[in-house]
Amino acid sequence: MRILALDHGTVRIGVALSDDLKMMASPRDFIPAEPFNELAEKLKVLVREQEVELVLIGMPRNMDGTYGEAAAKVRSFIAALKDVLMVPIRTWDERLTTVSAAKQLRSGGMKSKDQKGRVDSASAAVLLQGYLDSLTLG
Repeated sequence: MRILALDHGTVRIGVALSDDLKMMASPRDFIPAEPFNELAEKLKVLVREQEVELVLIGMPRNMDGTYGEAAAKVRSFIAALKDVLMVPIRTWDERLTTVSAAKQLRSGGMKSKDQKGRVDSASAAVLLQGYLDSLTLG
C-alpha cells in the first residue's frame, strides 16, 4: 500500500507517490486542476492502480502558523475529493516545500525557467518525504 501526496494549485496539482515500504517519495506527472471531474477521475484511477491507502494534501500556512485564503481553497478541494475518493485524506504542513523543491531542481541543473510544471510534483514529493520521515522518527 502506498501514500499519494498532492500539492494543490489552481492550474496544476503536483503529484507524488511513496514506495510500498513508505520510505521514499517520487514525483509523478502533474495533473491539470481543471476541469475537476477529469482531475477526480485521474485520481480515482491512480488510487486504484497504485493501491493507495492514504492521500496526503499539502495545507498552506503562513510563516506564523496561521491559515489564509489558500488554506480555504485547499479545504474546499478536500471536501470535493472526499466525495470521490474512498481512502482517508490527511493534510500536512506545506510551508517552504515549493522553495525546497525549486532549490533541489536547480541543484540538479534545471534552470528556473524550465521548472514550470515540474516544481509542482517536486513540491508534492518534498511534502510526502517529510511525512514519511516523520513516520520513521515518530
